Amino acid sequence: MIFGKHFFKYYIKYGIFFLIGIGILIYIDFIQVKIPIHIGQIVDVLKIEGDTMKTDVNIILLEIVKIVPQIVLGRCLWRFCIFSTSRQIEYELRNVMFIHATFLDQEFYHKNKVGGLMTHFINDLAAVRESFGPGILTLVDGVFLTVFALRSMYVLNLTLSYFVTGLLVVLVILIFLQGIVMKRKFKARQDSFENLSDFVNESFSGIQVVKAYVKEESELNTFNEKSKDFKDKHITFVKNSVKVQIIVSIVTNIISLLILGLGAFLIIIIAKNEDDDAFTGGQLTAYLALFFELLWPLTAITRFMNINSQGQASAKRINTFLNYEPSVKDSPLVNKDIQLEGNIKFKNLSFHFPSSTALALENISFEIKEGEMVGIIGKTGSGKSSLVDLLLRIYNVDKNMLFIDDHDIMDLSISSVRELVGYVPQDNFLFSDTILSNIAFSSPNDDLDEAINAAKLSDVHDNIMEFGEQYNTMLGERGVTVSGGQKQRIAIARAILKDPKILVLDDSVSAVDTATEADIINNLFKIRKNKTTIIIAHRISTIKRLDKIILIDDHKVCGIGTYDDLLKNNDLFKDIVRRQELEGIINL
Repeated sequence: MIFGKHFFKYYIKYGIFFLIGIGILIYIDFIQVKIPIHIGQIVDVLKIEGDTMKTDVNIILLEIVKIVPQIVLGRCLWRFCIFSTSRQIEYELRNVMFIHATFLDQEFYHKNKVGGLMTHFINDLAAVRESFGPGILTLVDGVFLTVFALRSMYVLNLTLSYFVTGLLVVLVILIFLQGIVMKRKFKARQDSFENLSDFVNESFSGIQVVKAYVKEESELNTFNEKSKDFKDKHITFVKNSVKVQIIVSIVTNIISLLILGLGAFLIIIIAKNEDDDAFTGGQLTAYLALFFELLWPLTAITRFMNINSQGQASAKRINTFLNYEPSVKDSPLVNKDIQLEGNIKFKNLSFHFPSSTALALENISFEIKEGEMVGIIGKTGSGKSSLVDLLLRIYNVDKNMLFIDDHDIMDLSISSVRELVGYVPQDNFLFSDTILSNIAFSSPNDDLDEAINAAKLSDVHDNIMEFGEQYNTMLGERGVTVSGGQKQRIAIARAILKDPKILVLDDSVSAVDTATEADIINNLFKIRKNKTTIIIAHRISTIKRLDKIILIDDHKVCGIGTYDDLLKNNDLFKDIVRRQELEGIINL
């Protein structure tokens, strides 16, 4: 069985169902062992001649007939109480895990791959569900049916029962020792499956790169290696499971033969002594039938060891996942009722990523007032996107370094900050859904008119109308069915529809031509009056007409001003403009 703070609560919540199911199961086990006794009585009664024999047989058969419907109904009820509850627990635990995953910080996803995390939601959850369902069944059924059967066997014959019990104890010890090995083997199997899932997920996500570099054979070889490793570990685990079954089968068959031999011997010896307490053929039949009743508990215990070892290993992995505390979270003293407008201030901000000691931003200071349209430009890797990550509270910053409306961002709730911002990231992620649903992602309902208006402002409406299903066109995974420029503009439309007080475009028009770029910027000027807009770009043409340009180089702010101011006074900016003008001439 599985315990721990993330699992124990389900025993409390659904304890009544488990108790009812277990109670019914125990009752069924209790009456089930009466059937072998009645069968033995029938065998002994058959020796009696005349009407008395018929009467006694009918009475015994009537007792058996009374028991059978109870067993049938009881098995239906405990299955409902235990198995249905285990499914409900799996459903709730999966939801808890998903919610927890949405609150985890970026650092967690840098360390853990998506393919590996999916094994928690599929294989590990299935193993945990097995522990709550069949695991409880096999444990309770195995223990109580064994107790009731052995009790009846001891009543029938003490000598045989002492002998059988000794052999069963040895068998249980062997099963227990093998279960420890199985737990270790199952964990190795799950880890190997996680590695295989990681690789497959990355290969399919990057299939275009694989094809472009003609690396299909190399990827296949790596897949074969990882697949073989999983196969070998899975076969090793199965071999241990089969080994337990073989041990149980051999020992139980030996015990069956010994019961027959010793039982026959006792019948003959006692019959010669004409003892009133003779061990009869009917009692031997009942005893043997009771032992066969024990075969299921022995199998159940074997299955329980198997299920429990898998469940414990999977529960440990799920516990590790659920116990991860995100470093980016709301302060206990956070004020969630503050109304934010869109003034942004960086004050001597320095920052490095949690996994590195090198500064990603150094002594950054500037202010963006509400309603300004500001461009940020700089070389690749200079720290432009890091500014946005901090503004979105993707990472923590030190106190008194970043302010929104004069409120320290660390004193604001994460949800209020992110509700304030509409963000178009560099990768322009699109969901495998309709174009309408992608654009209306931030809206409570898929309003077609609003989506069309946003698409027109991002200059993608005409392209969408060319598709067969237009706004109901289904996009492939990550939007692979549309071009890079279309993907960027659909992502921009999504942010425009949100109508945020702060809009951030992170290099979001790099895949469109300059004419389309100019149309999008013009539309932003019309709809973003009195609202803060930040555009990160590599092309000067993208930010040339904005209210203010912030130049970043080597993780520092190297200049702030309008296009004309920087062109007059900043050598680095002049160099960037000159180079891009030359590129424009060459392109002509």
